[in-house]
Amino acid sequence: MHDDKVLLVTGASSDVGSELIRRVEKNYNRIWAHYRSSTNIIDVLKSEVGDRFSPIQADFSDIESTLNLIQVIMDSGEYPNHIVHLSAQKAHSLQFHKHSWKSYQDEIDTSLRSITMILQAFIPKMSKQNYGKIVFMLSAYLLGIPPKFQSPYITVKYALLGLMRNLASEYAAKGIMVNAVSPDMMETKFLSELPELIKEQSAKNNPLGRNIFVDEVVPTIEYLLSPGSDVVTGQNIGVTGETVRKLIS
Repeated sequence: MHDDKVLLVTGASSDVGSELIRRVEKNYNRIWAHYRSSTNIIDVLKSEVGDRFSPIQADFSDIESTLNLIQVIMDSGEYPNHIVHLSAQKAHSLQFHKHSWKSYQDEIDTSLRSITMILQAFIPKMSKQNYGKIVFMLSAYLLGIPPKFQSPYITVKYALLGLMRNLASEYAAKGIMVNAVSPDMMETKFLSELPELIKEQSAKNNPLGRNIFVDEVVPTIEYLLSPGSDVVTGQNIGVTGETVRKLIS
């Protein structure tokens, strides 16, 4: 048993992040809650959780800001042994040839560079404990044929999938379990810049006849942080309402 548990959630002010923290906060001695700008949501969580809740601001598009987040946690001595990575750029719908490289770079910095730097700092601490849980938020777009017009987002999600599987292989012997959750389109503020038609089409294509809700996804993340998943690693779990997806041959 590992009683001294410390959780770091990137993108803690997101709909998924805030719901996850509410569900699991009693399991942790300390919760580091990363946010970029949504202070109102973070303030509400702080009032609900209390002194164990430590908000930490960082703009992951800025490497110095990311380094500062890591340094603040390092200086505290309360290193995370559970990490949930949710941070991503908001989804946009744009044809491939209209995306500038900046679209890719912003996605890389926010989603891939940030967690790479964070894990390089804290996986050695987990290795000394022979214990850790890491969960990546990916996408059901990785489970079959992806939609059009979202190439930066999908490209980086595939990179994160590769990172997850490599880490799972490399650190299983150290007791560090690394997994991912890939939900179908969720009804969250993350979709605020997508056209309504895309959201409606996603709902229509799902056998449930609707998009997925946050409280249907969070329990899978909760499971991957629980003792029940102590020998589960390298898995990308789809939360889609579907039994199978048509894969690219």
